[in-house]
Amino acid sequence: MKKNDYTSGFQFTKFEAPFQTPFEKLFPIFKELITHTSGDFDEAIDWLRQLDVEYQLTTPEYTIDDFIEDLKKKGYIRDETKPDGSGGMAITAKTERAIRQHALEQIFGNLNKAGSGNHKTKQSGKGDEQTGDLREFQFGDSVEQISLTESLKNAQINNGVGEFMLTEKDLVVEDHHHKSQMSTVLMIDISHSMILYGEDRITPAKKVAMALAELITTRYPKDTLDILVFGNDAWTIKIKDLPYLQVGPYHTNTVAGLQLAMDILRRKRNTNKQIFMITDGKPSCVREKNGEYYMNSNGLDQYIVDKCYNQAAQARKLHIPITTFMIAKDPYLQKFVNYFTEANQGKAFYTGLKGLGEMIFEDYESNRKKKLR
Repeated sequence: MKKNDYTSGFQFTKFEAPFQTPFEKLFPIFKELITHTSGDFDEAIDWLRQLDVEYQLTTPEYTIDDFIEDLKKKGYIRDETKPDGSGGMAITAKTERAIRQHALEQIFGNLNKAGSGNHKTKQSGKGDEQTGDLREFQFGDSVEQISLTESLKNAQINNGVGEFMLTEKDLVVEDHHHKSQMSTVLMIDISHSMILYGEDRITPAKKVAMALAELITTRYPKDTLDILVFGNDAWTIKIKDLPYLQVGPYHTNTVAGLQLAMDILRRKRNTNKQIFMITDGKPSCVREKNGEYYMNSNGLDQYIVDKCYNQAAQARKLHIPITTFMIAKDPYLQKFVNYFTEANQGKAFYTGLKGLGEMIFEDYESNRKKKLR
């Protein structure tokens, strides 16, 4: 071939997976297992050893024990004294963060990377973030918005260069988008039905919460996210507590969850507020004013259901939309959710566990692009 000759087109080569150390191969599996075991290190390692026997994940040169030693050296686990006085290992805050990042990559992995900041509203005008678009100067625009270069260019075109003159008609400003902030409360059902019927429903819900928390804290740091769980009662949990979240022997007190969510959002100064609720079952419990519980697991008790509708209407008066992600598909439960959604003028998604994360993210993004009043 001559020196100036060249070829064009596609060249195919055999795919070669990028090199990974033994630790890098095992760590994603460990993060998945530690999520399923709600932070129980010993149980996660037992599962890892079983998987190793079945799939030969390790070699004689690098064993599960070597992996555990590396976890300790890298700060992912620490020594812990158990309640019975025996020694053991526990995950650290570094692992908690790694699990949240892992959940984010799993659920929202198709997102393009973007700098931290806030979403934009659909409104334009005087705001905080430049769009690159130019428009004529209007009364009320600030001096800082004026594009000096473009305004001077207009003055020369409109008035000539012989005798310089700058008029109001020559002025142009660079358009801005308003930035908005969102306050979200994520409600997670931890009633016993979340692990019944041979299906683990709490782990996907937990992953969604971790992914949403990581997304907001890293990409939209001015937004707020509060997480609460509801069973017989409702209470808030911290983001760092999510890996350890477990289902209890509880009924479903949806009313208590909604009341707590609205109490949280009343204290937020943001204009945009919303509630996301992940649930798989019917409301079956309320707490009376005297502290006693009224429970009925047999069906949609009208007394309990009406209290749920009242809470939905109350949230509507406070301009707080509720989006319900229903991960059960029983027709009579869907009917309840329909009435509940109508009372709030919110939204409802009837979905299985697959795609739950993407659905929640898309709704979050959509809501952040508009004013929720």
